[in-house]
Amino acid sequence: MRGFLEIPEEWRALDRATFVILPIPYERTVCFAAGTARGPEAILDASWNLETYDDELACETAEAGVHTLPPIRFDGPPEALADRVEEIAADHIRRGRFAIGIGGEHSVSLGLVRAHAAACPGLSVLQLDAHADLRDEYGGSRFGHACVMRRVREHAPIVQVGIRSLTAEEAAIIRARDGVRTFFAHAMRPFERTLPEIVEALAPRVYVSIDIDVIDAALHPATGTPEPGGLSWDEVVAILRETVRAREVVGLDLVEHLPLPGGHAWDSSAAKLIYRAMGFIRAARIRAAPGV
Repeated sequence: MRGFLEIPEEWRALDRATFVILPIPYERTVCFAAGTARGPEAILDASWNLETYDDELACETAEAGVHTLPPIRFDGPPEALADRVEEIAADHIRRGRFAIGIGGEHSVSLGLVRAHAAACPGLSVLQLDAHADLRDEYGGSRFGHACVMRRVREHAPIVQVGIRSLTAEEAAIIRARDGVRTFFAHAMRPFERTLPEIVEALAPRVYVSIDIDVIDAALHPATGTPEPGGLSWDEVVAILRETVRAREVVGLDLVEHLPLPGGHAWDSSAAKLIYRAMGFIRAARIRAAPGV
């Protein structure tokens, strides 16, 4: 796999990297269309066609240093994958680097969340997603992509945004308001009113997990479990912008992108969403630096 972005070698060096990209091409528990294992490579390839100058932030975000780690290629059960991802992510977090996971199916997020929750007690998880992912078990596993947020909730409270597909069991968990706050897609209009409520529901430190199917399937069909009625790309960016402005975002992943034949535009959109989030995070770190 190529590294994230076509950038000078000195910007890729691990010893000066602000951001480390961890590709996790894993899919073992998918329940509809297969292919998310190809997501990381498609996103990395598409990133080479992005301009590294950020038009909104008026800066070269990548000059902060972006190092792409070797992909985690793993064919075991998702609970064992979580252990491996947690170990790798924890090492970089200890060294002060900002870890960004690229999946693969959503089960890859658990290890990343556990590593960040251990390093940042009291954080909450912002889940941008079409699906609640709160099942206790699905397909014989308690750690698959349909259960990932049920397991994440064991380590940190969750704020879910864009949800529009769930079971009765998951609805009961949401109604109980026990570590889960949910913003359903159908109740998010007007968006300008809901956005401050989303940010207010978050803890001071936040881990962000983006399931690309949070975006309306008409706008981003390149995912394994598409759902109509979702958010726009601009709305997802607005949530990221305001979350980073008002909270300390400590980690990030983007999952469930499924490359489609001729779908280079969607590969590029996923890559740019990651890069735009990186820009917000870098700008926030600069603002928070002493003397700034």
